[in-house]
Amino acid sequence: MYPNLYFFLKEVFGIDPWAFTKYINSFGLIVAIAFVVGALLLSAELKRREKLGLVTPFEEKIMVGKPASLVDLLSHFLFGFIVGYKIIGVFFNSEQVIPQEYIFSSKGSFLGGILLGLFFSATKFIEKRKLSLAKPTLKSFNVWPHERVGDIIVIAAIAGFLGAKIFDNLENWDRFIQDPIGNLLAPSGLTFYGGLILATACILYFAKKKRINIRSLVDSAAPALMIGYAIGRIGCHVSGDGDWGVFNSAYQVDDQNKVIQADDSSFIHNLSKNTTYTNYLVREYGDLEHIPHINYKGSTLLPNWFWAYNYPHNVNEIGVPINGCTGSYCNQLSPPVFPTTLYEIIACSLLFIILWLVRKRITIPGRLFALYLMLNGVERFLIEKIRVNTTYSIWGFNPTQAELISSLMFLVGLMLWVRSKPVQKLV
Repeated sequence: MYPNLYFFLKEVFGIDPWAFTKYINSFGLIVAIAFVVGALLLSAELKRREKLGLVTPFEEKIMVGKPASLVDLLSHFLFGFIVGYKIIGVFFNSEQVIPQEYIFSSKGSFLGGILLGLFFSATKFIEKRKLSLAKPTLKSFNVWPHERVGDIIVIAAIAGFLGAKIFDNLENWDRFIQDPIGNLLAPSGLTFYGGLILATACILYFAKKKRINIRSLVDSAAPALMIGYAIGRIGCHVSGDGDWGVFNSAYQVDDQNKVIQADDSSFIHNLSKNTTYTNYLVREYGDLEHIPHINYKGSTLLPNWFWAYNYPHNVNEIGVPINGCTGSYCNQLSPPVFPTTLYEIIACSLLFIILWLVRKRITIPGRLFALYLMLNGVERFLIEKIRVNTTYSIWGFNPTQAELISSLMFLVGLMLWVRSKPVQKLV
């Protein structure tokens, strides 16, 4: 596992990287890549639909030639100050606080904030000055939907993070009420469906305001959403952020930190090897006897870690100490768990290929997105059967939040598919 870029460079290339690479979080880096890939695919698909006449531009009137206003300069300074205060502060963090904790604390570089704030303001001032006119003019511009992708991605990132944080705390209400502020500001604890729901609502509002054809927009976004999720799960997997499955009691971790097959009666014994980890599990599940696990020996055609993985150096630092490891991120899961993030990477990559191949054949607006909802719902519902998650008690059933939402997604997708009507065939 690679909690940050430092671990990746050291293990893969066998070098001693620069210290600053410890502050480049692997999960954040890969999620950023997911947004970039999603933006490129969404833009390409919108351009294709624009050529087919399925989406049209929106006329906007913009004042051209005005110099930078005080509001422009102050807003850019504030944004630059926040970025500089935190980001520059992280790189010159003399206390060696964990980067995620540093970002969500009050710590920062005041000088870095001032310098970057002034730089952002000066850049805006120079940009506006170059375009200034003696007499500012109100001009009309046709803005195509693909030119809005940058705005859509920013909205998705902000609303997605807020939604993921809100739904995670709703899902773990007992943990939240013990420390509301701490859980809201904690860098960990995100629920994908919460982010998807809030981001979708905000983007649909934006699209309606800008008169973008909503069905064409969501159809265009369907493949991008699926591959973005798959790439995001790569971030979860390589960082070991806790989105793993239940214990696979058919395997254990040996003294060389390798996953090997275990005796059928060794599960509780392996759980009890480390007192700190045992106490953590007891707090989570009540006692060792009630810890969820599945005894499944996978095919020998695939390596053991495909069926059971120990997530060494996981970013949450959960588990038992790794033999021979010193410093931060020196824990691993023992016994190992089902690597559900790996399964989702594979499944969602295949589902993306399906959506990408059929996107030109499904000619009824809204149906491609409906298919995405159904495929994503089924995939997530199935993976929940072996994932660690909080359950609810509803009419004698004990579903997880993700099972409830994935079931609703499937039903909504099915309804959209049935209710969709032919409008115009794609060429």
